[in-house]
Amino acid sequence: MLIIRSLLFNFAFYLVTAILAIGGLPTILFGRRAILGLARLWAHATLWLLDVLCGMKVEFRGLENLRGGHGVIIASKHQSAWETIALVTQVEDFTYILKRELTFIPLFGQYLLFSNQIAINRASRSAALRELVDKAGAAVKEGRAIFIFPEGTRRPAGAPPLYKSGVNHLYAATRAPCVPVALNSGLFWPRRTFLRRPGTVLVEFLPVIPAGLPHGQFAKILKDGLEKASDRLIAEALAKDPGLAVNLEKDSCPAPATN
Repeated sequence: MLIIRSLLFNFAFYLVTAILAIGGLPTILFGRRAILGLARLWAHATLWLLDVLCGMKVEFRGLENLRGGHGVIIASKHQSAWETIALVTQVEDFTYILKRELTFIPLFGQYLLFSNQIAINRASRSAALRELVDKAGAAVKEGRAIFIFPEGTRRPAGAPPLYKSGVNHLYAATRAPCVPVALNSGLFWPRRTFLRRPGTVLVEFLPVIPAGLPHGQFAKILKDGLEKASDRLIAEALAKDPGLAVNLEKDSCPAPATN
């Protein structure tokens, strides 16, 4: 049944994505806000399909810490493709820090470019950092939320942390507050598989890290907060469904919560 429901979701997901990508082309003529509205519609449709076809729900916690998402850095754990879609439902005006290769995807790449997402050429580290600082600084001044995944790429649920320096440079250069986002999405939509498991994805917006902290202090608060909270959310899900442990990184799994 899991395989059938997952196949149905994947078919419906790509069908809806294609319909919105083609049907939504006129939004390019109306500017960034129109494209972002289309992106939020796509995200809501995806969450609805996951709920109806796969039994995968979502619970957002700590939304009061987001404070509207204006002029902040939103630094999220990255366990799955799920959060790249779902998080935009909570923010009106946003910009993602993403790899340049995504802009080469037909239609999808054009939407990224016309909505002023920040595409970075990771092959040139120094140039990428300069570009990141310049474009992100302008976005923050316009009141946009900047989404960034501090580990740079997807990591399995429970995997040892592997943080990059980009988020530290972004925080220092923009002098914007940072909202960390912990989650356990990798248990339900793991990378490198088409299976989508039932249950409730937990997402928690942690307390705001104020602007202007020293580099080392910021990095420690961010990493410690994200890792402890994400481990807690993973343990909470495992306590309800121990079978989800199949999607944990081996030898680095938080134990299920005990009563």
